[in-house]
Amino acid sequence: MNKTKQIILPENYASREEYLNGLKKSEPSILWFDQLGIEDVAIVGGKNASLGEMYRTLTPKGVRIPNGFAITAHAYFYLLKRAGIKQKIKDILKDLDTSNMKNLSEKGHAVRKLIRETELPPDLSAQIIEQYHNLCNAYNMENVDVAVRSSATAEDLPDASFAGQQETYLNITGEKQLIEACKNCFASLFTNRAISYREDKGFDHFSVGLSIGIQKMVRSDKACSGVMFSIDTESGFQNAVFITASYGLGENIVQGAVNPDEYYVFKPTLKQGYKPILSKKIGTKEKKMIYCNEGNKVTKNVLVDYTSRKQFALNDDEILQLARWACIIEDHYSEKSGHFKPMDLEWAKDGVSNELFIVQARPETVHSQEDRTVLKKYHLKKKGEVIMTGNSVGEKIGQGKANIIKDVHQINKFQKGEVLVTEMTDPDWEPIMKIASAIVTNRGGRTCHAAIVSRELGIPCIVGTLNATEKIKQGKEVTVDCSQGSKGYIYEGLLEFEIEEHDLKNLQKPKTKIMMNLGNPEQAFELSFLPNEGVGLAREEFIINSYIKIHPLALLKFDEIKDTKIRNKILKLTSGYENKAEYYIDKLAQGIATIAAAFYPKDVIVRLSDFKSNEYANLIGGRDFEPEEDNPMIGWRGASRYYAEKYKEGFALECSALKKVRDEMGLTNVVIMIPFCRTIKEGINVLNIMNENGLKRGENGLRVYAMCEIPSNVLLAEEFLDIFDGFSIGTNDLTQLTLGLDRDSELVASVYDERNEAVKALVKKVIEVANKKGKYIGICGQAPSDYEEFATFLVECGIHSMSLNPDTVIKTTLAIKQKEEELGIK
Repeated sequence: MNKTKQIILPENYASREEYLNGLKKSEPSILWFDQLGIEDVAIVGGKNASLGEMYRTLTPKGVRIPNGFAITAHAYFYLLKRAGIKQKIKDILKDLDTSNMKNLSEKGHAVRKLIRETELPPDLSAQIIEQYHNLCNAYNMENVDVAVRSSATAEDLPDASFAGQQETYLNITGEKQLIEACKNCFASLFTNRAISYREDKGFDHFSVGLSIGIQKMVRSDKACSGVMFSIDTESGFQNAVFITASYGLGENIVQGAVNPDEYYVFKPTLKQGYKPILSKKIGTKEKKMIYCNEGNKVTKNVLVDYTSRKQFALNDDEILQLARWACIIEDHYSEKSGHFKPMDLEWAKDGVSNELFIVQARPETVHSQEDRTVLKKYHLKKKGEVIMTGNSVGEKIGQGKANIIKDVHQINKFQKGEVLVTEMTDPDWEPIMKIASAIVTNRGGRTCHAAIVSRELGIPCIVGTLNATEKIKQGKEVTVDCSQGSKGYIYEGLLEFEIEEHDLKNLQKPKTKIMMNLGNPEQAFELSFLPNEGVGLAREEFIINSYIKIHPLALLKFDEIKDTKIRNKILKLTSGYENKAEYYIDKLAQGIATIAAAFYPKDVIVRLSDFKSNEYANLIGGRDFEPEEDNPMIGWRGASRYYAEKYKEGFALECSALKKVRDEMGLTNVVIMIPFCRTIKEGINVLNIMNENGLKRGENGLRVYAMCEIPSNVLLAEEFLDIFDGFSIGTNDLTQLTLGLDRDSELVASVYDERNEAVKALVKKVIEVANKKGKYIGICGQAPSDYEEFATFLVECGIHSMSLNPDTVIKTTLAIKQKEEELGIK
């Protein structure tokens, strides 16, 4: 696409500033994007001011913005004045009642009809048409296709997001369509939701003007488009770019009409030149919006073929390119404003040129306003029967009677405090969304309308359930739980829950490092806000069980599997992966990387897989590759598997995943920990295998720890610490093997106690040895999470760090700080 030439200022004005000042007193005018900046919100609204700011300042930095021009808000006020309709609008709205849906609908319809039936002043129409032809010339096209976007002058303020309140019209071509679209845009300042929103926010209806952006369309109908945030939309985690993508024009994602692909990219190491794609989740993408010329319709939805649905809409290079642009845009606006300013962006890919473009940018208005000094956590006291699941929005819990509403014309049947269950929402639904206790939709991703408005209102929301309107029964009491990570749960009945609140402003850190035990990547961003010194135990088992689900050898030796059902399961899960081993590497790497990114640059100690043979056998295809053992708890597990001929190919996949996280994504804060290492020779064997697979201790800062969970680890601590960089004590297995019991057996459960003096003696001894040798010594076992007295015992012994379950971090931190003060430790 050709860049439009600089538009010459009118002869009477010597400078841009003088011209802009003159606009406030002059007849209606038009400004091109390269004449606008973010300071021009009062003239062209937030959307157009931002487009101008980016086109003028960020195009030279490589960010692609389609060119265009803005009809100023002055033109809107000029229309009201010349046509003499301002008083008529006031008369229509004088007995407005936004709590009465019928009243609101009738008033809104009457105002919009009045504006649409009012002819634009001839001089304004002439200016619009003249500049439209200039845009056609700039792109060497007759009747160039444009997007006609509304841009309210009060929109995108930090405490008031007008996003979605007014209309956008796509694939507009020719003078007649353009003028009609402009009239519709002016009328959309009085959509029902916009009227209601202004009333709620205390804006005078005539203090808000409307500018219109005329922008070259990106032919995403032949490719894809989406929404992007430079911050995690659920947790407010600032170091990740969140991207959604679907085929066709972007309206379907914004409206929640499709479940899109989702991608996360880590900003700090992206800026260092690495390729840190933390996760990729494929969406269903059942339909796409394309251009059409069918009567008055300019767009329509068509079904996406099955093969395309199962593919990612973006390749890795495109994901990284968009993320880089998000960083450039965020950095620009942050520098200009003098404080961190996360951004909400819309992007599109042109299917003709195969180029990516940014088509909109506005400030993120939810997490940027949050007070993170007060931590609120929602917890279900007990779980009930799950009706269904979907993608959670926020971290709250809501409950009430389910009210299934399938059509916006039925919203007057909705009562305050009910749970709204529907296909999807658009801005017309906002009057009832703000009185709902929770919202559940069949369709949409975490950047759709329902998700964005729910976040802003602080209401729990679950999107993309596929069939909630069929599965949830009308009038039944339900609990909507968004507190368990990215997956949201809808339970039967009103379940009891609690809200745990902590003021972190005055929380003092102890000298003993408080780390966390964490295995679920979906919780990592949110848990990173707890006071912590990193992750002392990141278990691979959760990632393998929940995301991979397949035995590594079943992927490597797929051709040897005879069972048709198992083969089909593997084929379905590895769809899109020609090399099935790459599926294991990618999924494991993404899970580990998400946890490592959440706590970067603090240490994240990743424990290599420690499944027992019976647990490995339960993975898909696992029974063909696992032995049957009488007591797997003390059998073929941990270190003994990694170098064994029967398994070392599988272990090589783990090594490849960890190498990818450290070398390709730049997350060198990952420390590797070897579990259940019985002998010195075994430790050397594992280090040699790791070395052969590109993980050499000491190279690129790689530290390798071992679990201290076998009495031999304590008795030969000096020798073990000669080959490893440190120990992390695992009290679960250490107790089991010290007291000679099977911790899975309920028959001897009463004997099991980590506070037994024999166990404590071993713990104390290994801490002494590690401190003497100057090596790291921490604990990641259950004991300090369960028993505060055990935690204070560890402080007395001189432990470096304790890794605790997240729900015990704050209370144990306070206990440890008190103990350190008693002992005079500073």
